[in-house]
Amino acid sequence: MDLFIEDKDIQWETPDPGIRRKVMAYNQQLMLVKVEFQQGAVGALHEHYHSQISHVESGVFEITIDGEKKVLKAGDAYYIPPHVVHGALCLEPGVLIDVFSPHREDFVK
Repeated sequence: MDLFIEDKDIQWETPDPGIRRKVMAYNQQLMLVKVEFQQGAVGALHEHYHSQISHVESGVFEITIDGEKKVLKAGDAYYIPPHVVHGALCLEPGVLIDVFSPHREDFVK
């Protein structure tokens, strides 16, 4: 893994309509992902065995975790324990920075 990661060197992927992501860096234990949302884009409800912490870099999001909804904006963050159902609705265009432990195998080509 590179010690220095430059955003310009990483290509965007489009996993869902209105959503782009960049896997910035990872090893077996940890992964950092940048996710850009257009207004109205939905990160569908799902669950996984990874622990996740996300930082709202910009925009406004309605985040659902285990059935509880909260509107979060730039500077806020949230934690998702393993196997807890969660999702996001983008209310104003923005970027989430997701950290996973261990890394998301399904995000790696």
